[in-house]
Amino acid sequence: MGGGGEVGGASGTADHPARLATETRPTSGTTQGHATEPAASGEVAGTDSPDTTDLSARPTKTSGSEVASPRHPRTENPAAPPTTATGRAPGRKAPAETALTEPAAASTVPGDPAVRLAAAIRIVLLGVPAVIQPGLSLAPLLRHQAAYQPPLVADLAYGILTAVTALCAFWVLRRKPLPGSVALCGTLLVLVASSAATAALPPDSFFREPHWSFGLVGWHLLALLADRPPALLVALGVHTAAGVAQFLLGGSPTRTELGDAAIVLFAVTVFQLAIAGLIRLLDRRAGEAAAAAAGRERLAIRAALAAQAGRDLRAGFAEQLGATLPLLAGLADGTADPRTPDTRARCALAASQLRRLFAENDDVPDPLVHEVTACLDVAERRGVEVALAVSGDVVDVPARARRELTGPVLTALAAARTRARVSVLRTPELVRVAVVADGASEPAGSAAVPVTSHTRDGQTWMEARWRPE
Repeated sequence: MGGGGEVGGASGTADHPARLATETRPTSGTTQGHATEPAASGEVAGTDSPDTTDLSARPTKTSGSEVASPRHPRTENPAAPPTTATGRAPGRKAPAETALTEPAAASTVPGDPAVRLAAAIRIVLLGVPAVIQPGLSLAPLLRHQAAYQPPLVADLAYGILTAVTALCAFWVLRRKPLPGSVALCGTLLVLVASSAATAALPPDSFFREPHWSFGLVGWHLLALLADRPPALLVALGVHTAAGVAQFLLGGSPTRTELGDAAIVLFAVTVFQLAIAGLIRLLDRRAGEAAAAAAGRERLAIRAALAAQAGRDLRAGFAEQLGATLPLLAGLADGTADPRTPDTRARCALAASQLRRLFAENDDVPDPLVHEVTACLDVAERRGVEVALAVSGDVVDVPARARRELTGPVLTALAAARTRARVSVLRTPELVRVAVVADGASEPAGSAAVPVTSHTRDGQTWMEARWRPE
């Protein structure tokens, strides 16, 4: 073989009498028993020219364990690629695995029911202080304006609460959650305004009509921290504790004042805590509903993928059988004579195509080598000695490209009479499959997988190339 060297010679006899599997070592350019020139970088040994290949030469014996198993050819990198629990290489993801991740990603889009519910809850909670503050709190503030000590503090507290409501509306009305910094600053402003308004109360006015800020501030906190339940509980506790402390420090309360304070504290705090609990419950139920919907979507995707895989499989079988049925019909009606070499070659090619089609649907770490091996099996059953050399790490090759890469191999092996050598080279930039066989054939290629072939003196050299996109 001229040029870059020849396919690694059949270096020893494996346990299967018909295939001689060899080890390709592109860096050295030599194989035990055949001295060759160093192969060029990225070249498959033995794929340049069919001029001087001697397929009739008997294989020489190699030492030790250099002969690979006929079912598992030795590769340049002996370490097998890591696989998952299902036997699939990590770089080769099944369509279902990709498709089934989509519902999880879709659960955070604005159209998700849970997201829409959370946005609606925020709008309702913001509407409560927006209505209560001017509707129920403004009148007591104006009515007791002269009693506050000083009145400006109460007015400033009212203005701060109004500003916080307007600030929250900027995000809430656009159906967006409040940023953490906005929620924190708003909470601090509300608590400070509440303490300031309470400190400005006249004597004997705690938890009564002049104390308009106590119940209102709780609604502001709900609007600010509805998405953060732990922070909401802490803020409500701080607000209540500050109000009670200011009430007790303002003087010795009478029994009537204590009773009024207890009623207001219980009614306002329990009601607002109940609202917080209801929000939490709705949020949990919405999450469960979203998870159930995602589960149903995953099941629907699985069913659709299974149906699509079934249709693709049936279409592939129908296409292959469409080429095989005329041969079977010819054998049945006698127009195809199985004693002729042409008919036997057609039968060998059809058998190899069907075997490759069956192997195409297997879930294995290295689909390309698995399908090439399936092509070799049929040739071995015809008594053809086949040597297989594999070099490089596993490359994810689409099914269509694998079909076009192995198609010329089928044609060359179907025409082989006694011996053939197959080499597979995988790099991140190029995948090459080459065959040298002692039989004349004309493999066809495509735009995605160009095929180069030469035939001389009854020997065929063929090479198919595919470049990852």
